[in-house]
Amino acid sequence: MNLKFPTIIYFLSAILAGFFLIHYPHELVSFAEVGNISSNEAQEIDIDRLKQNNVIYLGENHDNSQHHAQQLEIIQQLQQETNNSQLAIGMEMFQRPFQPILNRYLAQKISEEELRQQTEYDTRWGFDWEFYAPILRYAQREEIPVIALNTPEEITHKVAETGINSLEGSDFRYIPPFEEIKLDNEEYRQAIEEIYLQHVEDGQGNSTDVDNFFAAQVLWDETMAEAIALHYLNNPQAKIVILVGKAHVTNNYAIPDRVSRRINNTSFSSKILLQ
Repeated sequence: MNLKFPTIIYFLSAILAGFFLIHYPHELVSFAEVGNISSNEAQEIDIDRLKQNNVIYLGENHDNSQHHAQQLEIIQQLQQETNNSQLAIGMEMFQRPFQPILNRYLAQKISEEELRQQTEYDTRWGFDWEFYAPILRYAQREEIPVIALNTPEEITHKVAETGINSLEGSDFRYIPPFEEIKLDNEEYRQAIEEIYLQHVEDGQGNSTDVDNFFAAQVLWDETMAEAIALHYLNNPQAKIVILVGKAHVTNNYAIPDRVSRRINNTSFSSKILLQ
């Protein structure tokens, strides 16, 4: 390939988000609908609605500072309004092996700079640290759990390069079991293939990569869905706010549906907000 996998998957995810917005069957709420962030009245109405849900997905553009400021506002409002329910924050920006490091930061056992270094944030995620730092500082101050959601990049790369069937043994430590990685949605695969092959025609990649690219994208969704579902099942009174890219929440076979499949409880509810 001419493009490294992380580069092309982030780029194509942005395109996929736009595609799925057209075809998405679930109820979506845009941040325009949330209203003026400085309007107390509008904010209270929307927060009152949001807090009725077990999981709240905040679909973001990773490089938009305004999105992250809005995320913090919503988290602060939910923290004030959820009473005795425990709030938690799930973040795509951290990979699951680094959960103990996040926990140490939240317990004030390491500094913010140590958190950034020890989670290898700059090489594994790379967007401006200050986009997310205020949220992390608030979580530490308010003792809000933060969940590392993402697949280890070593595993994502392995799937992208050699396929899902190449996974074995310890590869599954931080990802779901093979039987829970559902690759059977043909509509999803076709959508990714159409976009991916267009880039092949432009000399970016080759046609043999599409199956692996699709499997890596699904694994990404399944891993984050498993982390969310596990936290909810262990903390059923929690309200979980998920910070994740739009493409992971704007179709009927990405994270929200994969979470619901794992929980399988009619009383479970979620809301998706797109920024």
